This record gives sequence, structure tokens and C-alpha cells, in this order.
Amino acid sequence: MIEAGRSHLPLSDLALVQNPGLGAFALWQFGQGFQAEDERPAPFALAFLVLPIVLHRATLEIVTSTNRPSGLALFAAKLGKEREQLLAVHERALLLRTLTLQSAAVGVSGRLLSVDYKDATLRANVPEPKPRRLVLPERVKHLGPASEKLGFWFSNLGTAQVANLLRVEF
Repeated sequence: MIEAGRSHLPLSDLALVQNPGLGAFALWQFGQGFQAEDERPAPFALAFLVLPIVLHRATLEIVTSTNRPSGLALFAAKLGKEREQLLAVHERALLLRTLTLQSAAVGVSGRLLSVDYKDATLRANVPEPKPRRLVLPERVKHLGPASEKLGFWFSNLGTAQVANLLRVEF
């Protein structure tokens, strides 16, 4: 039953984590990592890989446990130890397309992100005024750093190399 825009049903754990606001935060952190060295924006296609990786507990743990300098190749090798997990990234990317697009839209409307439609790129903006340090719940506290790490890893490779390492197709 819904009264005055409020539901009496509690949100599921899935709805709490897989929402466009949290997704926008993850994409913004991804963009920050991608732009860390040379400030070039990320190819928009790569954004479709962020949420399938960081919103899945097992892959998030592998990202978190892989050192930043180790790179995407080591992450993919760890993920590939259980081949099903590596192949599942593509399936999750397909399933989370709508959430990724909604998250990008929330990020753009909140001025965290900019999309260059002509070049198909995504840029993480510097918010004004500078944001305070966020205090995130325990179950999502690794999401931002993991997204930023993915951005850094992806920035060192071409889109085709990322797709090949993660066994995905665009």
C-alpha cells in the first residue's frame, strides 16, 4: 500500500544496493580513477562494466584484494581461476545496462558526471564545493575505492584490451 508517495514495504537489500544514486557514485569514482593520470575522459562503453563488477560481492572482493599497481590483467587472472565468474561479468553487464544508464543520468543531473555524446565519453566532474568525506555503510564502503581502482586499471589499456581481458563484447 502506498500513501503520500511512501511505501509500507521495506526496501530489499538488492534495492538498497542496486540503485541509481549509488551507481552514480560508483561511476563518478570510476571516472576519477580513469582521469587520475592524464584527465582524459573514459569511453562510455567501459561504464557498463563498473556496476557488474563492484555490485557483485565475489568480484568486488577480488578487486579489493588486488593491489592498484597490479593492474587489470592480474584481476582478470584471479577472476579467471573460476572461469564461470569471469564469463558472468558479460551476463551481469547485460542485466545491469538499465541501471548503468539510470546511474549515468543521475550522475549527470547531479553534476558529478558529464557525457560527451559526440565522442561517447564519460567525464567525472569536480564537485563544487568540495564534498565532505562520505561515511558509507559497511556493506558499501568498498564500492567507491574499488570503482576508482577499476577506472585506473582501465585507463592504462584500450577498450579492446579491457574487453579481451574480461571476456566481454561491446
